Amino acid sequence: MAGGRPKIEVDWSKVDAMCQIQCTGEEIASVLDISYDTLERRCKEDKDCSFADYIGEKKQGGRASLRRKQWKLAESGNPTMLTWLGKQYLKQKDKQETDLTSSDGSMTPDRLGDAELDKKIEEKLKAIRDASS
Repeated sequence: MAGGRPKIEVDWSKVDAMCQIQCTGEEIASVLDISYDTLERRCKEDKDCSFADYIGEKKQGGRASLRRKQWKLAESGNPTMLTWLGKQYLKQKDKQETDLTSSDGSMTPDRLGDAELDKKIEEKLKAIRDASS
């Protein structure tokens, strides 16, 4: 009969599920109530690879699943997801422009001095603040 502690068994299905939702190794070890070092050792013994390699591979499946769900939301017409994916993959971006011309078009920023421009900007900001109140 060998001495020492009994070998701690790791529930690899739990580990896989936590990897897919992008948990860290430390979080996984905590949920399993073992040390991270023990998790690394069991991975080498049970899976014949480092835990870093194991978790990296398993996290990819979770990322693919998340991407698939995001894509389905976009395909169903979800405007938020359409916008986000457009920014990520199509390099689209929100553009915000401010018009500082006077109502008759006669005064443009390039024809104003610094003091006049500062005054116009302050007027525009005040109008925006008043409109949102």
